[in-house]
Amino acid sequence: MEEHVGALWHRLVTRLADTRYRDKRVELAEVQHSLSIFFRAVGGDAGLQIERADATAFDTRRNWLQRIAGAWERTEMAWRDENALRLPVEIACFNDTGLNRDLYFWLAALAALDTHRADDWLIHHQQLTRQVLTRWPGLKTRYQRLVVAHLAQRPEAQRLNGDDHLAEIRIRAALQDPDAALETLPATRRAPWPVALWLHPDPPQALLAPTSNDDGEERKEGRESRQVENIAKRQAERVKMPEEEQGLITVRMENIFSMGEFVNVDRGTEDEEDADRAEQVARDLDKLSVARERKASAIRLKFDLDLPAESDDDLILSDGILLPEWDWKRQQLLPNRCRVLEMQAANTSPRELPKRLTRTAKRLRNQFQALTPARTWHRAQPDGQEIDIDAYLRHACDRAAGHGVGTDGLYRELRSGARDLACGLIADLSLSTDAYVDDHHQVIDVIRDSLYLFAESLHATGDRFGLYGFSSRKRDPIRIHRLKDFDESYNGEVRGRIHAVKPGYYTRLGAGIRYLGEQLKRQAAGRRLLLILTDGKPNDLDQYEGRHGIEDTRQAIIEARQLGLQPFCVTIDAKGNDYLPWLFGNGGYVVIRNPTELPQRLPLLYARLTQAAI
Repeated sequence: MEEHVGALWHRLVTRLADTRYRDKRVELAEVQHSLSIFFRAVGGDAGLQIERADATAFDTRRNWLQRIAGAWERTEMAWRDENALRLPVEIACFNDTGLNRDLYFWLAALAALDTHRADDWLIHHQQLTRQVLTRWPGLKTRYQRLVVAHLAQRPEAQRLNGDDHLAEIRIRAALQDPDAALETLPATRRAPWPVALWLHPDPPQALLAPTSNDDGEERKEGRESRQVENIAKRQAERVKMPEEEQGLITVRMENIFSMGEFVNVDRGTEDEEDADRAEQVARDLDKLSVARERKASAIRLKFDLDLPAESDDDLILSDGILLPEWDWKRQQLLPNRCRVLEMQAANTSPRELPKRLTRTAKRLRNQFQALTPARTWHRAQPDGQEIDIDAYLRHACDRAAGHGVGTDGLYRELRSGARDLACGLIADLSLSTDAYVDDHHQVIDVIRDSLYLFAESLHATGDRFGLYGFSSRKRDPIRIHRLKDFDESYNGEVRGRIHAVKPGYYTRLGAGIRYLGEQLKRQAAGRRLLLILTDGKPNDLDQYEGRHGIEDTRQAIIEARQLGLQPFCVTIDAKGNDYLPWLFGNGGYVVIRNPTELPQRLPLLYARLTQAAI
């Protein structure tokens, strides 16, 4: 009974303290595509993605009802960093859907010009507003409507005292007249009430790269595992694992409205059995404290996958190849930045095609054999299967006329046609391929089957092709696995190497593209296709995470096109449409929504891409 009354009381107080208009809300997902186009059209950085901005702690004054309900402790505000434009997951500030939608576009316009951070939040946003309205005067009417609606919601300045009163007056003046000459905000004990029309006053700093577990823990059956979706990156710190059996909890009454303090108390990793509760805790924390423990936990949330154990069963074929890498901040190519190790699986044996793929492979071979140009007669040959009657009659007439002619070119030969193209495929063998796409298959299984069927199909056409896999662990080394070279025949040995592929480390995609580009440019073919097969965006343990990896990959693709190659990406990343247009262009990639369809669709995609070469 007490629990039921408590739940009713919580819902009542929370609803009374919530000043948002939930029935008029506009979600980011509804306008994300339009916002992306608008942001770039008004001069925003084309390399930035639009992502959700989770709520951050905001120490502002709250009334007694908001303190009881725990409302407005955290606020969603927009900001941009070097990787993304981050916007609230939903906007429900106003009792008008149109105004809530307009606010998204206004914030995007502000962020497009927010290329540097000024010392004073008020002066900076007053200047930004003035620049936006000067450059795009068509936004002025929308801005004025937003200002009127927002000022009606802000606390009245006359009810505030001292510096709080002065700060509110200056904020209102800056909103109403961006051209007014104003002083900076005075220092106040608490932050002013959030300004919905401005960007975050103190956006979170750059976060740590994903942590990794080098212990190579194998997957444990029976544990619930969940991928946390739609959550922004968190600040993180490494801490020591708390001592077990020493959990003393103390509560101070003055902290009853605060949840921000970290107490190094072990709750016991096996005690949490509710994945929903664990995920909610992860979402509520501003900073995640990460400790290492060898004991398995009852619940796992997948922010990133763990590293596999070091493998010692691959042969190193070379001492290393040095490749450049693009530094997008300096806008220059850094020579000899990465080292590539060419490797090949050891102790593999020739294998037949798996029986589960035999039927599909036979159908694909029949389809691809139809792509091979028909056998044609090659005339005027010095030798061949038959006499070329036309050439012989011309020869006889010339001799009868007294002309001295040779006897070369009197034969004809029936030969198979050939397509003047070469294809190189490089597959992402990073750690994320260890994930499961359904109850029975991992991503690596899907990639392996795709390589099998792709090779069977191209072997039927006679096209020259090479197969490679790659993963990285920082810029040295980048592991390139040779599955089939261009000069090598497709046989049981190649199938044995494909069977041996396994998840590796991370995805330094730019280096993989540059390596395959070097192999392809040596092929004497009129058309050279560079295929990339991946399940996620570029990333690595160092600065390659985020914008650096995206920009280096884009530069590698530009370099490949300058070599006369045709790059094309095939991905099973459901979020591929967010960043692949910036890398490959609208026609340079395809997203496979159902990963289990990849093995059959990959050869057919190749057939469509090479139709012009038939």
